[in-house]
Amino acid sequence: MKKREYKADFRFYEELNDFLPPEKRKQTCVFEFNGHPGIKDPIEAQRVPHTEVDLIVVNGKSVGFEYQLQHGDRVAVYPVFESLDISPIVRLREKPLRRPAFVLDVHLGKLARMLRLLGFDIKYENDFDDPEIVQISLTENRIILTRDRRVFYAKEVTHGYWVRSTDALQQVEEVLNRFDLHASVQPFHRCTACNGRIQPVPKQSILHRLQPKTIRYFNDFFQCVSCDRIYWKGSHFQKLQKKLQREFKIETSTH
Repeated sequence: MKKREYKADFRFYEELNDFLPPEKRKQTCVFEFNGHPGIKDPIEAQRVPHTEVDLIVVNGKSVGFEYQLQHGDRVAVYPVFESLDISPIVRLREKPLRRPAFVLDVHLGKLARMLRLLGFDIKYENDFDDPEIVQISLTENRIILTRDRRVFYAKEVTHGYWVRSTDALQQVEEVLNRFDLHASVQPFHRCTACNGRIQPVPKQSILHRLQPKTIRYFNDFFQCVSCDRIYWKGSHFQKLQKKLQREFKIETSTH
């Protein structure tokens, strides 16, 4: 194997350390290389997806992904600052996606349902493959949420997040914190089955679809504009209310 010609010092900050092997976390490490690669390649060679990076500082100056790594460079790499404006230094994408719309991979079905419950625009199918997820992200301006880091190595991807936890409730908290979304929560405004919007519907127009006890005890109904699924504030709704209040301190209502 040909000996590497050059060396540069790299330091990754905050949650970017999650991608590194334990012995390289939270410290400066030497990266050996040949030629003068664009800096995105050395970053990803160290297992850090480019979608997780929003600021690169080389020798004290911010640079873009097109910067060519030089021998002796000192490189500091920082995670995405979704809730902090870091201009006028060089951001690595035009702007954060402040429209909270997401596409999720096949490993995140429970998270998809929970985020829809909180009112977020979620695209999810249990048979999406990586190329489909990337295409949806690009054409519909959706942030990719995934448990598979390999999807981020597609150069076209600009916005994405690798979900660390395997527990659905912890995943929700992760996403809310990561993208600063607590103020954007609107519980019970989307259909958990299809992602469609939920709107009030007159009781008389759906009587033929209701059970006798439901007709007797409930008067306020809601319907998904996409799949026509009907919702009302029964015992299941009350359980979900208590769960959201307990787990996320979220006060809930429908419309």
